[in-house]
Amino acid sequence: MGNREDLLAGAKRCLLEKGYGRTTARDIANASGVSLAAIGYHFGSKEALLNEAVRDAIGDWAGEIVDGLATEVGPDADAAERFEAIWTRMIESFGTSRPLWAVQFEVLAHIEWRPDLRRSFLGSHRQARLGLAELFGVDLRWAEPRQALVIGAFYQALLVGLAAQWLSDPGDFPTGRELLDAVQTVTADLLP
Repeated sequence: MGNREDLLAGAKRCLLEKGYGRTTARDIANASGVSLAAIGYHFGSKEALLNEAVRDAIGDWAGEIVDGLATEVGPDADAAERFEAIWTRMIESFGTSRPLWAVQFEVLAHIEWRPDLRRSFLGSHRQARLGLAELFGVDLRWAEPRQALVIGAFYQALLVGLAAQWLSDPGDFPTGRELLDAVQTVTADLLP
């Protein structure tokens, strides 16, 4: 790995150990074994490096979810089986990715007062929504773009809401099957 990659790896470690706001440039330099000056050279600022590290860590988490599902959910699985398997996998991942979710909520708490932070994550939110829509079975090649984004936003709201609940009360948490039952109950009442 080069200095840039070392800095990114060090920043991800620091984020998960110390959080976004408490991580210093010195922490990152020490964790990566790279000089402080290299942060400015490769990323422009500590904040730009941390923002990229957050996006990269989220991408790693999403990749693990997708890779795990590739072996758990066959191509002939129906929508209900897929829904249950995906949520089961995501909920299980909350336990191993707790620091990552804490960092994401920390970043969200600062977005209101940091326009640069908001701009940094705009494209990522769009990609996350499209990725979630696709994960749950929307074929992005044929879907109407706005509909795919709205479907993804629905799943993103469910994911972020569940993560927030899990962070505060992991002891009494629904399973993937229970979420499927809840969605089927709610949608049955909404259908004409």
